[in-house]
Amino acid sequence: MKGKLSPSLMCADVLNLQSELEALDNLGVDFIHLDFMDNKFVPNITLDTNLIKSVKSVLKNMRRDIHIMAYEPVQYFDRMDIGEGDIVAVHYEACPDLADVIGEIRKRQASPFIAISPDTKPEVLLDYLDIIDGVLVMTVYPGFAGRPIVEGSLEKLAKVRKLLDDNKPGLLMEVDGHVSWDLCKKMRENGADMFVAGSSSLYQKGLELEESVERMNKLVE
Repeated sequence: MKGKLSPSLMCADVLNLQSELEALDNLGVDFIHLDFMDNKFVPNITLDTNLIKSVKSVLKNMRRDIHIMAYEPVQYFDRMDIGEGDIVAVHYEACPDLADVIGEIRKRQASPFIAISPDTKPEVLLDYLDIIDGVLVMTVYPGFAGRPIVEGSLEKLAKVRKLLDDNKPGLLMEVDGHVSWDLCKKMRENGADMFVAGSSSLYQKGLELEESVERMNKLVE
């Protein structure tokens, strides 16, 4: 399967979000990555629910890839207008009622992913593989863009890939965190299917979006 791009909107030009969304959509990008933080699970606040909802009306071909870094994520689903075609990743570490949260995502005909932070062992996924469509592996600590990759992340990607292939083949693995020009190919080699591209690659200063998208597509083929 060809690798898929999911540019992170939190790294885009905040004064030109709609034009950048439309440009990415016209370039054939698969997803747009939308980060939501509650300033509790992680010490930051990013895209608000109104913006995440509004993005839906702009997209023609891209799908929303919503990453919720928050406790009690279900309370935000209506405000984000989560529905068919969306990917929704919720954190294992933030949801003691994870199976119920996944069920709520399914009810809305969206695709549930489990996000795991760098210190979380891949084995925690085993109880949920039959009810999810994929896993989002954080290779930086969640909360801020531009952080360096956590040591051992490539090896962790390989472990998650093996766990998925051995127990539930076909599930997607998304990687989020320092997906740089020099690392994204290695991430692909270690089993990643989807790539959250941000300030260390696609949104790097001095590069046009068309050039960045073409370059990254070649690296993750």
